[in-house]
Amino acid sequence: MDLQRLKAQIDNSPAFIIDTNELQKNFAQLQTLRQQSGCKVLYSIKALPFSRVLETTKPWVDGFAVSSLFEAKLASECLGINGSLHLTTPGLRPDEWNELLPLLSHISFNSLSQYQRFLAIGINSTSIGLRVNPKLSFLNDNRFDPCRPHSKLGVDIDELWQTNDLKNLKGLQLHTVFSSTDYTPIIKTVEKLRQYFGKQLAQLDWLNLGGGYLFKDIKDHQPYIHLISALKQDYNLDVFIEPGKALVNNVAYLVTTVLDCFISDGKTIAILDTSVNHHPEVFEYQRKLDLHEHQANAKYPIILAGSSCLAGDIFGEYQFTQPLNIGDKLIFKNVGAYSLIKANRFNGYNLPTIYSYQNQELHKEKQYQYTDYRQQWSPD
Repeated sequence: MDLQRLKAQIDNSPAFIIDTNELQKNFAQLQTLRQQSGCKVLYSIKALPFSRVLETTKPWVDGFAVSSLFEAKLASECLGINGSLHLTTPGLRPDEWNELLPLLSHISFNSLSQYQRFLAIGINSTSIGLRVNPKLSFLNDNRFDPCRPHSKLGVDIDELWQTNDLKNLKGLQLHTVFSSTDYTPIIKTVEKLRQYFGKQLAQLDWLNLGGGYLFKDIKDHQPYIHLISALKQDYNLDVFIEPGKALVNNVAYLVTTVLDCFISDGKTIAILDTSVNHHPEVFEYQRKLDLHEHQANAKYPIILAGSSCLAGDIFGEYQFTQPLNIGDKLIFKNVGAYSLIKANRFNGYNLPTIYSYQNQELHKEKQYQYTDYRQQWSPD
């Protein structure tokens, strides 16, 4: 994508641009892994559930992974009768159960308590599984670690092993990492699963290895291919993976405009017409976004700040080859995952206008209005 040309095409910002060509390329690359390993691919829609993304990904996947009634309804509307719909969530609601269950092909209960309670209510033809916590931590930050101490995510593998009974289950689901560029965690996790359950795994119909792996940033996929192929051969089960961020993070851009520039305590501040509230993980996890115009060691360091009155609405300090001026446009890259889905209208600032980019052309998909803001906060 020609980002300079893109800036010239955007007449109003902030703007969130989804490159559908790049999205298709990501899925085409994953298709090779799918074919060589025999795995089935579910897109985890929590990363970016925009309908255009779901429609674009549908021909490339075996279904979607969801975590709520609303996600399940959106995914089901897109899939129709084709494909699998897998759900796992700690927050399963009894008042939604009758509406939710018919939408699902697979469900992985998050705890034995949840499993027993909803099994008593009744299950139709949905394939039943459990999410397993393998008690293996590969992350240094507890905020991302599904296997952290006192984790709320999954049944403790020791507790499940002590029940010594998988006969009522059709599958197991696990997820242990976030943004991993190494297959070592999943290899060690499957080794532990084999040690605990051995031939009992052959009683299952499926195993869901979750997501969390950035496939584009991993050079050697053979260990992963071998791992999945061996599971299928040894236990005659379907193996699912459910990538999210790996498929959509690099396909989106946030275009913003400089509203003001001034000096504060000797440093230049540039106020943008966007906000960390349009990408909350900047504030939540102190992430520094990739900026197209940033040049390491360039002459002009400038702090980019959002337009809200939140003191911590700061994107960070970037280096530029020349001073910024009011009206200049900047582009944050690799903002596809967990940005638009978490974005909010704090201070009443509007959400970004959404565009799709395909075959060198921009298409406006959605522009929010005051009525959207008012409807969110008004009872009438």
